[in-house]
Amino acid sequence: MVGALITRRAPPQTPDGRYIVVRGRLWRRSNPALDPDTRDRQVKALMAARRAVRDALAAGDPEALRAARGEVQAAKVALGERGPVWWTDGAPDLNRHMARNTPYADWVAGLGESVSRPAGD
Repeated sequence: MVGALITRRAPPQTPDGRYIVVRGRLWRRSNPALDPDTRDRQVKALMAARRAVRDALAAGDPEALRAARGEVQAAKVALGERGPVWWTDGAPDLNRHMARNTPYADWVAGLGESVSRPAGD
């Protein structure tokens, strides 16, 4: 069907709001304490940097690719998705860990197979 709208469910968030779960892996969320203007500005910078990565790959330009990936990193750090954690209780950063190997294992197991196990696992 032409023009069909594809809807996607938002990935589940851990109960403490620190991570989302995608194919069984934890990904750190943006800092919820960021003011809306800062968040909007950084999200726009991230999207522009991702487009620059795409364009550099297509052009086969390693220098542009290095610069664009640096811009992605800077935007993700500014959003709190990378770099120092944004929470203050001393909990470790489990970004990119398989949820089943973390303290969230029981919680993610209750979400069902499609979320808790990566494809091919």
